[in-house]
Amino acid sequence: MLFKEIPFLRIIIPLCLGIISGMLFAPGRAAVIILIVIIIAGFSFSLFYNIRPENPVFGIVIFIAFFACGLVLINNEKNGISRLESEPTTFLSTISDFPFEKESTYMVTIDLNKVISGGIKRSVTGTVLLYHRKDSIIKKMLPGDILLIKCTPLEIENKGNPYEFDYKSFMASKGIKYYAFTGKNNIIGFTSPKHRNLKYSALIIRERIIKMYENRGVRGKRLALVSAITLGQKNRLDPEVKQIFINAGIMHIMAVSGLHAVVLSLFIFNMLFFMKGKFNTLRIIITILILWAFAFVTGLTPSVLRATLMFSFLQAGNLMNRRVNGINSVLASAFVLIILQPSVITDAGFLLSYAAVIYIIGFYKDIYLKLHFKKWLPDKIWQSVAITIVAQAGTFPLTIMLFNRFPVYFMLTNVIIVPLSNLLIILGCTLPLTYVIIPVSEFLATILDRLTGLTEFLTATAASLPYSTIDRIGMTIFECILLTIAISLLITFLLKKHPFSIKYPIVAFIIFAIAVNSKKINNAKTNELIVYNNPSFPTTGIRTGNTLNLLTKNDSVPGEVLRHAATKGLKIRLINYLGKPKSFIVGKKNILITDSLRSRWLRDNHFNIVVLTGERPFIEKNISPQSLPENIIISSGTAPGFKFPFSSDQMTNKTVRFVRKSGAFTSSL
Repeated sequence: MLFKEIPFLRIIIPLCLGIISGMLFAPGRAAVIILIVIIIAGFSFSLFYNIRPENPVFGIVIFIAFFACGLVLINNEKNGISRLESEPTTFLSTISDFPFEKESTYMVTIDLNKVISGGIKRSVTGTVLLYHRKDSIIKKMLPGDILLIKCTPLEIENKGNPYEFDYKSFMASKGIKYYAFTGKNNIIGFTSPKHRNLKYSALIIRERIIKMYENRGVRGKRLALVSAITLGQKNRLDPEVKQIFINAGIMHIMAVSGLHAVVLSLFIFNMLFFMKGKFNTLRIIITILILWAFAFVTGLTPSVLRATLMFSFLQAGNLMNRRVNGINSVLASAFVLIILQPSVITDAGFLLSYAAVIYIIGFYKDIYLKLHFKKWLPDKIWQSVAITIVAQAGTFPLTIMLFNRFPVYFMLTNVIIVPLSNLLIILGCTLPLTYVIIPVSEFLATILDRLTGLTEFLTATAASLPYSTIDRIGMTIFECILLTIAISLLITFLLKKHPFSIKYPIVAFIIFAIAVNSKKINNAKTNELIVYNNPSFPTTGIRTGNTLNLLTKNDSVPGEVLRHAATKGLKIRLINYLGKPKSFIVGKKNILITDSLRSRWLRDNHFNIVVLTGERPFIEKNISPQSLPENIIISSGTAPGFKFPFSSDQMTNKTVRFVRKSGAFTSSL
C-alpha cells in the first residue's frame, strides 16, 4: 500500500543502496554484465506473473535494476574526474566562482578543460582549488574567465582522525580532488570569453545584486548577513557570526533552501490574488517561473536548485488538477537530483532539507489541528511552532550526528527570527526590482538594514543565553538511522489515528538504547592509543575504557578530538604535557611519549610504542636500530622537513609512522 501511494519510494531506496554500495567498492565489468543479464532474465520471467493480481517477481527485478543503476552512476561520477600527477603541469581552465579573499591568499576554483604538454592538448575533467598569493591580477577575474596556469596539483586527503568529517569525499562530490599553491608567476595568461556559461552569468548577476544593496546603504557586517540570508552568499560572513547562528539553531536561514522557496512563492502567489479562478493555472506558472529566476540570480547553487525543483514538483500536481501525494512529489525531485549527481545523498544540506520537508508534509497538519486559535496572531504563532517542532523532529538525529550539538532554544529563535528572515527575503528580492527608482529602493534598503541589525541582535541574544546549546553529543550513522526510525514511529503513533500498536515505537527506542549502550560496554572492555593528526594542536590520546586521557600542551580540546569523544560517548581527561618523557602501561603495552629519544631509556625499559612529539624530536646518535620498539609514531607537530635518522633497511620488523603524512595513528592496547 505504501509503494502504491508513494511509488518513488520503490525507486529511491534501491537507487540509494546501490550508490552507497558503489562508494564502498567498484564493480568490475563482469559484475555489471551479470547484473544486466539477471535484470533482463528477471523481466522476461516476470511476464508469466502478469495474469495474477500481484507480480512479486517484477518488484524484485525493479529493485535490482535501480540498485545496479545506483552502482553504475556513482562509479561513473567517481571516474569522471581525471587523475592528475603531482608534478608541474600547464592547464587551460575556466574560473568557476569569484576569488574568495583569505588572510594571505585568494581561494580560486578552476574547472579544468585541457592539459598542455609539449604543445599537445589533452582533455581533462574536474575542478582544482587554487590558493593564490595575493596580487591585483587574480582579484579582477570573473567567473567564466579563461585561465592558463602552471601549477602542481596535490590530492586532497583526510587527516585520518576517528569519526572526522570526510572532507575528501565532500570535495569530490563537488568535482574537486586536487588543490595547488600558486602565485603571480604561475599565471601564463587569462582572457574573458565572448559568451559566458549560464552558471557563470548567474554568479555575476548575484554579485551585482549585492553591489546594489551596498550602493543603497547596506554595508559592513549587515551587508554580509543580507547577502547570506537573501542570496545564500556566505563567503563574506565572519566565522563568529556563523557560530552565533549555529548556536541559536537558525543557521538554515542562511542557506537558500526550501524556506526561501516557500516564502517567495507564497508572496508571489498572494500578490497575484486577482488571477484566482480560471487564471489560476497561469498564476501557478508565473510563480514557478519567478522562482526559477530567483534560483538563477542566487547562482544556481545546489541548495536553491533542490528547493526550486522540490517546489516545482509539488505544484505540478496542481497544474494537472490532480491530487498528488506530497511526499511522492518531493521524492521525485530527489530522484532527479540523485540521477544528476549521485553523491548528493551524502550532502548534509540534501539530507537535512529533505528530512525536514518530508516530516512537514507528513505530520504538520496533524499537529497543527491539535490546537485551535480563533484570533489571527496566536494562530500564526502556533503554525510557526508546529512547523518548527515537526522539522526539528525530522532533523534531530542528523543534527546530532553531523554537528555534535543541539540548540536548546530552537523553538523560541525560529518563532521570532524566522518571520524576520522572511521579511528580509521579500525585501531582498524587491530592492533590485525597484533599484532604478532611487527613493523607493533607498527606503527599502533602510528597512532591510534595520531588520538585519535586529535579526543579528536577537540571534546573538539567544545564542548568549545560558545553556543555549548542548555540546559534545554525537552518534554513529547506524544510531542515527535507528533513532530516526524510532522518532518516526512515535510521532506516527501519537498524531495519526492509531495506525499500529504502541509496542512498535517502544521496541524501536529499546533497540536504539541497546545500540548506544553496547557501544559503551564495548568501550569499557577495550583500550586504545590515538595519535591525532592536527599540526596546529598536536594531541595524543590514550583511551582507557570510556575515558579519553588527552596529552596536549593546550588548555583547549581540538575539534577533531571533541567529535571523536562525542561520537564514541567518551569522557575527556586533560593531562598537561610539556614535552617531558611520560610512560604509560596500558593493557599489555608499554608506551613512551617524548620529544627526545635516548639509548638508556630504551635499555632500561621495554617499550612497545614510542610517540615522538615536538617540532624536531631529538634522537641520540648512539641508539641502535635493533633497540628501537616495534612502533615509532612521529606526531603531526613535527616539522614537514624532519627526517628519521634510520633507513627502511635498518628498520627491519619496525614500523615508523609519520602522522602528518599518513594520517592519525590508532592502535588497540
